[in-house]
Amino acid sequence: MKKFTYLIPKSTDEAISMHESHGKRAKYIAGGTDVIVKIKEGKLSPDYLISLKHITSLNQLALNKETGKLHIGALVTHGMLEESSLIRTQYPILHDAVTNIGSVQIRNVATIGGNLVNAVPSADGAIPLIALDAKVEFYGPKGEQSEDLIRFFLGPGQNILERSEILTEITVPPLLPNTGSAYIKFGRRAAMELPLLGVGVLLSLDEDLKHCVKARIGLGVAAPTPMRAMEAEQFLTGKAIDEDMASEAGRIAAKESRVRDSIRGVAWYRREMVSVLVKRMGLMCLERIRDL
Repeated sequence: MKKFTYLIPKSTDEAISMHESHGKRAKYIAGGTDVIVKIKEGKLSPDYLISLKHITSLNQLALNKETGKLHIGALVTHGMLEESSLIRTQYPILHDAVTNIGSVQIRNVATIGGNLVNAVPSADGAIPLIALDAKVEFYGPKGEQSEDLIRFFLGPGQNILERSEILTEITVPPLLPNTGSAYIKFGRRAAMELPLLGVGVLLSLDEDLKHCVKARIGLGVAAPTPMRAMEAEQFLTGKAIDEDMASEAGRIAAKESRVRDSIRGVAWYRREMVSVLVKRMGLMCLERIRDL
């Protein structure tokens, strides 16, 4: 493995200054579960690794009781999300996802920010956050900026961050009353494997718990980037949700998907499973709303 200089800034400004000084020879590193592997494989060859691990402002997980917003620092690990009672009870879609990422050892070091920045279509962390209408906050030489997470991804391995910019936080807007959410990672095994598909559904019902007032359907490995099935969402909105409605939403989402053949699965099968899993997660949402 190529030798590199390991730098440890204590603030985002210091990290950005270091990156600006070393330019293309520098690479940010958080948990390192992807960066170190790529260096070992020769896919990356930085002269400088700039660690973000000691920037404490990036490691916060909190619900703002005044605004109702959930704030997730970019350095929050999947393990922290898995162990959080707040995430488990109020954001089960996110808890579903992080509990199936890698092994316990990986979840204890891999960060949610790193999962998003890698911008792979199979990123388990991205789909539930897209269904939750999350925004990403990032900071760089141009100052602080924010963007809807769905617009953060440009293509496989590509995101909107420019040189020296750091993803700092993910924010989730307040949940509507009577909201249920669920995520499933579909593959040959439950963990330690990239998913064949990732499907996340969020439903919010009216006061009578009959009609849908909001629907979100996020799909992973169904297109070059994580996506939303917006036609299926629109179909569900305003309707009384039952098994038939969930089935039809699944069929619509399958048509919207842009699945392809790969070494791990053929397109027709993935498309069929989009239909099945959207229905299944929609019904799971209804169960969770009843249990609130």
